[in-house]
Amino acid sequence: MKLLNLKITVVIVCLAFAANAQPKSNGGKTSLGTPDISNYFEPSSGDDVKPADDGFIKRWLLLEPISKPNRTNAVFTDSYLREVFGKEYFPNQLSVLPKNGDKVKVLAEMQPPADMRAGRPTMPTPEQKPIFKNQTLQWHAFDSKLYNVKLYRFATGLNKQHYGVIFWAVTVINCDADIENVRLSAGSNSASMWWLNGEEVLLMSGDRRMVADDCASPLTTLKKGKNILRVAVINGPGMSDFCARFVDIDGKPINNFSISNK
Repeated sequence: MKLLNLKITVVIVCLAFAANAQPKSNGGKTSLGTPDISNYFEPSSGDDVKPADDGFIKRWLLLEPISKPNRTNAVFTDSYLREVFGKEYFPNQLSVLPKNGDKVKVLAEMQPPADMRAGRPTMPTPEQKPIFKNQTLQWHAFDSKLYNVKLYRFATGLNKQHYGVIFWAVTVINCDADIENVRLSAGSNSASMWWLNGEEVLLMSGDRRMVADDCASPLTTLKKGKNILRVAVINGPGMSDFCARFVDIDGKPINNFSISNK
């Protein structure tokens, strides 16, 4: 009888542990147990906004991540980045100004399946040819609640692939007059490339952590009217995010412009 009672107690404890181990959707968490996207972003309004007092740009159109497997971030050399970012993933990727909810089709590189012939997973060798698959991805208009744009949280909050990916982001800088002698000052995790009005202004290579003002562009001009700023961020394992602001010739942030997503 004592043995029977002991078995029943063990079963009850195991069932209780299993129930508590199930992912829950509460306390700002998703069903997967990761922080909810609303902890980091809020949908953009229709009105233009000013940059933060410290100049950081928080309003962006973000494309759901494009699959691009990389086992390590050490491969992110200048030549590798120019090859990867030079590919056309979707039409007019360096000139299009998307709208919230727009969808694009991309031909994305996928991770080859693990080799199970040894009875355990064996990662694909570098000699294996990549596998490509069509993806339909959506643009989202968000305002970051932080000075940096948490791309990893954007991906996990939408239950999208968050490792081995490329992120694209676009924003519009509206100026009442030309603003001369400014630099784009940015940081990213991991590598990134930045374009202003269709022209490359900054390349940040290597396996890097996101640090504010990590790199700065040559002097440039924000012209009167619309200026289109876009960035592509690539990452293998680990977190992904970026931050950006414009600074004057003395390195002081400027915020005498507005930001929109149209």
